[in-house]
Amino acid sequence: MANTNNPANIVVRIIGVAAILFGMLTIKEGGSVLFWSETARSAAGQYVPFVLWFNFLAGFFYVIAGAGLWMGRRWARALALMIAGTTVAVFIAFGIHIAAGGGYEPRTIIAMSLRSGVWIAISLLAHRFLIRSRIAGNLS
Repeated sequence: MANTNNPANIVVRIIGVAAILFGMLTIKEGGSVLFWSETARSAAGQYVPFVLWFNFLAGFFYVIAGAGLWMGRRWARALALMIAGTTVAVFIAFGIHIAAGGGYEPRTIIAMSLRSGVWIAISLLAHRFLIRSRIAGNLS
């Protein structure tokens, strides 16, 4: 980023850090349930495997998108939009799973609502501020 004091650059960096932290937390929590902790698995209750796997794997993309946003990279906007879109798609599939009578944890509805909202907001902010500051045309 050419001018780190530019308010648009500061916003993009803040959302980049937020995305990285959100991703690291997602990887830790999902990984605990999937691989490491019987306690975490028990606490997760009646989780839906495809939702858990999606969220765990998406956590790595959260970190990548966050790093790209931190650096003001144009591709990070597209990645953030892809994350938002796939999260909403998985949320819809989760809704279909529930409607078909599948088991689930009610807190997953809240978590997927939060994830969808966060990534829609990140993708909109990234687009707005990367375009507004005109840094998108100056960086790869």
